Amino acid sequence: MPCTIVAGGFWGDEGKGKIIAYLALQDKPKIIARAGVGPNAGHTVYHRGKKFGLRQIPCGFVYGGARLLIGPGVLVNPEIVLKEVELTETKERLGIDQNCAVIEPHHIEHDKSSEHLKEKIGTTGTGCGPANIARVNRTAKLAKDVPDLRDFLTDVPMEVNDSIKKGETVLIEGSQGFALSLIHGTYPYVTSKDTAASTLAADVGIGPTRVDDVILVFKAYVSRVGEGPFPTEISQEKAEEMGIVEFGTVTGRRRRIGTFDFELAKRSAMINGATQITITCLDRLYKGASGAKKWEQLPNEAKRFIEKIEKEIGVPVTIISTGVELDNIIDMRSEKL
Repeated sequence: MPCTIVAGGFWGDEGKGKIIAYLALQDKPKIIARAGVGPNAGHTVYHRGKKFGLRQIPCGFVYGGARLLIGPGVLVNPEIVLKEVELTETKERLGIDQNCAVIEPHHIEHDKSSEHLKEKIGTTGTGCGPANIARVNRTAKLAKDVPDLRDFLTDVPMEVNDSIKKGETVLIEGSQGFALSLIHGTYPYVTSKDTAASTLAADVGIGPTRVDDVILVFKAYVSRVGEGPFPTEISQEKAEEMGIVEFGTVTGRRRRIGTFDFELAKRSAMINGATQITITCLDRLYKGASGAKKWEQLPNEAKRFIEKIEKEIGVPVTIISTGVELDNIIDMRSEKL
């Protein structure tokens, strides 16, 4: 399909980075556009023996034939963007919309010093909340006002819509997760804007009729960084017994762990309009699934778990991740669609 959105189904940390990188290499999109809040979300991808933790540049950079874009709805930190451009060697392929709001040092300082934001809500301290406030107050600086970004400026909505009209493949990389949505999430323990697929589309400037598929990414268990409700949470001791100890890509904070939340998953699929589901980290939950590349190689218990997800949510599971490497994937899209 020409235009696909990849969105997080829980509280982020679902492994979207790897899935987007895999889709980029397999589907070879003309454009990969980053949507979401900004550099408060980190996407991790392993490529050619290196680990990349990216906060602004799309993880789909691993496919060298794609134009990489950051949509006007995304906050940009020029310092982070420039570092990631150098890290990924993507200077000639990156475009930043001229209307992206810019995170300035005083936004970060406010974020880190606010007792409410830092202590009660548990924000990442990256300045995204204060920068979004500045945008609402119409005082934010835009990318077109920053000389260091001048070489990258473009009209992202125009580029994306032109590609879709030509029938070219466009991949939209969402960030954060559904339950962190300012509108639909566990308020007030949420991020500073909506994170559902409809807003991810708006972030890059496309209307809902231009979207062909929404791939919703769930981890085989649930994790959450920071404060807030967590209905299926288990103790850290229990998580350690299961061999699951994780830390946030951006903050380095230890993630809280829980069992798969079917009720949250159903609501997430409904509001995101999911057409496909991806399950990641299946190998962490079922050791026998590690490295599997075909459905037949999965342990029966893992198969029953996937089948239960499909039955409960009513959406086909088309991609299953069974390890950190990009080729540790079971891809059933052609069979189920």
